[in-house]
Amino acid sequence: MLVKTTPVLALAIALSLVACKKEGSAPPPPPAVYVAEVVQQDVPVYMEFVGQTRGFQDVEIRARVEGYLETVNFTEGTFVEKGALLYRIDPKPLEATLARAKADLATARARLAKTNNDVTRLRPLAAQQAVSQQELDNALAAQDAAASQVNAAQAVVDNAALDLGYTRITSPIGGLVGTTNVKAGNLVGRGESTLLTTVSRVDPILFRAGLTEAEYLRLARRREELQAAARSAEAESIELILADGTVHPHPGTLDAIERAIDPTTGTLAMQVSFANPDRILRPGQYGRLRARVDIKRAAILVPQRAVTELQNLYSVAVVGDGNKVAFRNVTVGPRVDNLWVIESGLNPGDKVVVEGLQRIKEGMVVNAQAAPASPPDGKTAEPVAPAATAD
Repeated sequence: MLVKTTPVLALAIALSLVACKKEGSAPPPPPAVYVAEVVQQDVPVYMEFVGQTRGFQDVEIRARVEGYLETVNFTEGTFVEKGALLYRIDPKPLEATLARAKADLATARARLAKTNNDVTRLRPLAAQQAVSQQELDNALAAQDAAASQVNAAQAVVDNAALDLGYTRITSPIGGLVGTTNVKAGNLVGRGESTLLTTVSRVDPILFRAGLTEAEYLRLARRREELQAAARSAEAESIELILADGTVHPHPGTLDAIERAIDPTTGTLAMQVSFANPDRILRPGQYGRLRARVDIKRAAILVPQRAVTELQNLYSVAVVGDGNKVAFRNVTVGPRVDNLWVIESGLNPGDKVVVEGLQRIKEGMVVNAQAAPASPPDGKTAEPVAPAATAD
């Protein structure tokens, strides 16, 4: 039985045949990707240590005598010169003590003068046996006792003068003075040396960080090599990275390393000195030390965006012969700017996919294009697929 074909059905059949013919004659083009050849160069290896600044010299200012604080003679949080007056304790009680001690000294000296006269008078009389020897001996003993009393009274005067001097409290160093713990009118120095404030020398300033045992062993085993590098003209100095990400403009020098590892933290304290002429750094600031500890010779590097991470496994897509894609697992090392050091898994001359990873699979043939050195405006560039050939 013949089936009558309508014009609409005939048109649909014709279009289907044309589409099938089109698909069979023009397969889709391979996906376009950007590739970059691995870079091979010497790479410096840095270590970073977190720590905190402290004054090169921190001096606690304390009251050494008891008394009422009369004046506070500095502005808190400012820089003071060595010898600058910081506090003054009411000196009147100690002035009275000094005056009394001087009076006792004068009395002792008068007594000594009398005994000296007695000995001077009795010595020739005893020689003529006009007085007994016992009287001369008593006079000599009184002379010695009077001399001792003079020495004791002089010591009391010196001590009283010293205490009176402590009523003027000056800065023993030039540096940054902290806030005051006491105000004028407070009683200080009763029973203990009251802490008044602290003065810190901040130029240079110290930065103290902790090394783990593994880091210390790594450095200790390369000590001779590092010392030789430090003496070379090309050696890089220790940098201090501040909390806002900026680098302190003055390089640091190793000041000291603690003698023993702290059993509570398992770290070994390291102390580095930094010049601080502008007094930007203050005690207590946190930061990171950055120091070059090694150089990887002929290291292989790839752009960071070429590396894919999945559950701590890293891989890259390599475009080989015939533009076929092969995924390789790699071991990554330190990062250098926008590159990543590859410890193993790649060879010199390999080309890795940096853009278009989401469109490729293992064994797929791709249209590989050289990646631009730096995408304009800092944006990620997209590879351009070739135009389809028109029939």
